[in-house]
Amino acid sequence: MDRLSLLEEKLAYSFRDRELLLHALTHPSYSNEQGDPKEASNQRLEFLGDAVLELAASDFLYHRVPVIQEGVMTKLRAALVCEPTLAEAARKLSLGDYLVLGRGEGREGIQLRDSVLSDAFEAVIGAIYLDGGFSAAQCFIKRLVLSDIENKSLYRDAKTMLQEYVSKQRLSLRYALLEESGPCHERFYRVSALIEEKEYGRGEGSSKKKAEQAAAYQALLKIKAESGYVFKIH
Repeated sequence: MDRLSLLEEKLAYSFRDRELLLHALTHPSYSNEQGDPKEASNQRLEFLGDAVLELAASDFLYHRVPVIQEGVMTKLRAALVCEPTLAEAARKLSLGDYLVLGRGEGREGIQLRDSVLSDAFEAVIGAIYLDGGFSAAQCFIKRLVLSDIENKSLYRDAKTMLQEYVSKQRLSLRYALLEESGPCHERFYRVSALIEEKEYGRGEGSSKKKAEQAAAYQALLKIKAESGYVFKIH
């Protein structure tokens, strides 16, 4: 079985036009390296996939029972389709293993970064939409993104909820910067959330704030899994 067939098996979707899938996996670094035009990369498919994802998430929340008010729907949608949750879905598919990268980027391991994985995931959504229509894309999104909504809803206020938890438990909390790299216009940060100096979560992002938020979210999931603690959604 070839690598694209293996990925299709993980996606639970078979493309009629395989070129769409290959296009979704092509990182800008590769197309730049080959001297191809910008549209040869997955950026346009990512743009389309982002719109399809937002519509699918909005439709899902609108029809959710019991009825959710508009303000709550907006907050939940933001949590469901944010970069870390999309990257998490991409990792379940091992999507980073299938990306077509420029030689330098492959050595640096950027295919493991949340930003790259979430962009590729949205590009795959765009490719499925073009190949099989909205219904096919919607099924894919429901299976990989619009599940486990209770845990994913924690993301939006993760830092606040984690701070409230440690204060209530009288524990110490700090965020440690593990990595800071990239040019000024494209910074990358990786942060660890430490409770009583024990790592509870790691996160990354284009700013320290985003990385801390992602690390706090992972810490909340770990606390919830280990202790069964129920966090109150703000």
